[in-house]
Amino acid sequence: MHFAPDVEETLNFAAALLNTRPDASRSGTDELVSVDELHRLLDANRYGGTRDRSESERRTVVETRDQLRALWTLERDDLVRGINDILREADALPQLVRHDEFDWHIHATPLDAPLAERIRVEVALALVDIIRASATDRLRVCEAHDCDGVLVDLSRNGSKRFCTVRCGNRMNMIAYRERQGSI
Repeated sequence: MHFAPDVEETLNFAAALLNTRPDASRSGTDELVSVDELHRLLDANRYGGTRDRSESERRTVVETRDQLRALWTLERDDLVRGINDILREADALPQLVRHDEFDWHIHATPLDAPLAERIRVEVALALVDIIRASATDRLRVCEAHDCDGVLVDLSRNGSKRFCTVRCGNRMNMIAYRERQGSI
């Protein structure tokens, strides 16, 4: 499945953000407990715009993370309602912008809007493309029995099942051991 580059980056960022939750993180702990952790995540995903680097900003991003996680597995019509709520609450006004090393792409909030609001709106805009492509089945929860991580399957054949290679390898090893035990 192919989307515009900014949409794919935003969807991948959303999955990375959601996978910082304790029930989805590699460490099994909340990976956004400090302002530094938040900004390492933002930097790793080349997330631009204004940041105030405060504890309050971190808390609102954590609230946004939980709000977006709730959207991830909704049925299409419910997802549309959630997206529209986010866009309406932010008075989002989509515009084409070019900044930093990024070519023309869509923003619906100014770069100096609060970080959590920008995250919510940018993810909502990316989800609009998912809706329009009838591709909500590409938003998934990891199939590893002990993981609640999320993934966005952008593969051509739509066969991605695990949030990380680690989860896939672990489940393959479990399946292998089960097959060996049954011989």
